[in-house]
Formats: sequence, structure tokens, C-alpha cells
Amino acid sequence: MTSQAIEEGVLEFERARRAIAMDNTVAGLASLEKALSLKDDKGWYSYLGFCVAKERGQVSRGTELCIISLEHEPNNPEHYLNFGKIQLLSGNKSEALRILREGVARGENAELLAILNEFGKRKSPLIPFLPRSNPLNKFLGLILYRIGLR
Repeated sequence: MTSQAIEEGVLEFERARRAIAMDNTVAGLASLEKALSLKDDKGWYSYLGFCVAKERGQVSRGTELCIISLEHEPNNPEHYLNFGKIQLLSGNKSEALRILREGVARGENAELLAILNEFGKRKSPLIPFLPRSNPLNKFLGLILYRIGLR
């Protein structure tokens, strides 16, 4: 592979990142596929995984690609961001939160923090000396939420 092809691949990847940042995953997907045909970089797979999951609905394939990126670069918070977004797309909120929190522990990322802040903080249990999972806390919280007092 020539150095010019590698350079073109890197430029195409940067174009893809900008498109994804502007929520244009269709253009991002096209640019990523072109970039990866010029230079196969496992660090780019999580971006491809997110685009494939969002645009083609291939959540399991997107998950596989993110895992490959995480194995290749385990301290890159952007891979956790992409993986967390895939989990949110699939409706797996608890797993998404776990992955996003792990990403924050690996490094600073403004978008990752913004997504976590959207979830907000949980309110304290109504009966503080009982665990959150206790049926009394669960049902009292649910009842008060439904009548608008919590």
C-alpha cells in the first residue's frame, strides 16, 4: 500500500468523523468504508460499527466492530462512546450507561459526558435505610411518580 493511499484513507476518516459529529451518519458510513478500503485501521472500526448499527440496523455487527476497536485501543473513550450509542439504539439503556461510565473513566470526552448528563442522577430511595431494589421502595416510588408527587 502506498503512502499516498494511506494518507487519503486518513483524510477520508477525518471527513467521516466530521460527518458523524454533525449527525450525518449516511455520509460518515460512506467515507468510513472508503477510508477502510484505503487503510485498514482497527481504531476506526467503532465508528463504522456505530454507522452500521444506526443506518443499517445491524446492531450485532456494530457491537462486534466496537469490541475489536476496544481490544485494539482500550483507553480510547471515543470507542466507548460509539459502543454506548449502539446500546442506546438497541434499547439497552443499562448496558449503555455502564459502557459510557467506563468510557469516562478512560478519559475526557465532551460528547460522552453530555450523553451521561442527559440521563441525570437518580433520586434517593424513599426509605433510605432500605436498598433501592426493595419492593417497598420500588412500589412507593412508582405510586408517587404516577400521581405526580415524585
